Amino acid sequence: MFLFLAQSLGRFVLVIWGAATAGFVALRLIPGDPVDVMLGVQARVSESVRAQIRLEWGLDEPLITQYFLYLGRLIHGDLGVSYQLRTPVVDVLAQQALPTLQLAAGAIFLATLFALGGALFGRGARLKKAVSVAELIVISSPTYWIGLLLLAVFSLQLGWFPVTGAQGISSLVLPSLTLALPVAGIVSQVLRHGLDAAEGQPFAMTARSRGVSPSGLVRRHSLRHAAMDALTLGGYLVGSLLGGAVLVETVFARPGLGQVAIRAIVGRDFPVILGIIVVGAVVFALVNLAVDLSYRTLDPRLRRVSVETRS
Repeated sequence: MFLFLAQSLGRFVLVIWGAATAGFVALRLIPGDPVDVMLGVQARVSESVRAQIRLEWGLDEPLITQYFLYLGRLIHGDLGVSYQLRTPVVDVLAQQALPTLQLAAGAIFLATLFALGGALFGRGARLKKAVSVAELIVISSPTYWIGLLLLAVFSLQLGWFPVTGAQGISSLVLPSLTLALPVAGIVSQVLRHGLDAAEGQPFAMTARSRGVSPSGLVRRHSLRHAAMDALTLGGYLVGSLLGGAVLVETVFARPGLGQVAIRAIVGRDFPVILGIIVVGAVVFALVNLAVDLSYRTLDPRLRRVSVETRS
């Protein structure tokens, strides 16, 4: 377990370092002067004032020096200060993190529910075609289109849910559903195929010969084996939910990190953009760590292999 945790920690640090480095380089290659962002487009100041601002923000240093200074601050949890808001990036992101976390949690819950339902009920001869068509539709549809369609039907026509805002659980249903449907469609397909493959294995035939019912076979054996591939794909999709949240929060006019990201990109607020990139990398790395731990829970053979390797 110690070796496993050490390797996971190493991958965790490597992912964050890679994302921070790629983001830093990419943003520095964008033409433009950060001082113009701080002062505003209409500002008319002398070069001496501009030079003083560059000195205060460390923008007069060579690029490689700025990079190592940034990594040093990042190690201590300092994401810098917003050019526009003059506020620490950590505070800017913390103020808008809760709505995005609520949206992601709701999407994960609904995606898990729909994926299990689609995988289990879609195996029957009567429902398989209908479920497969539904999965194909949600996978092929752009996220913003799904959101607009849900808004048109359930908010504007039926009036069941609010059109915009983030007040109460009702305002969370449609945005979470918009994020969840494409994820559920993909995971459902993988999980159903895994169930079909698992039930063709020798352990399934042995279980049937002992009188295990079809539902008991799925619940006790097949689902655990089929969950491995679905969990891998689901972990990747959950880690990328932050990108989908940008579109969803825009369509539903919800507060959150998506709105912060859009304002930062439009305003060329590089520290905030880089902070969101790092936060996204941290989330992705944590999800992958959780997936690795889940592997060892679902398949005890992995724990035995680790013990044998260590011994």
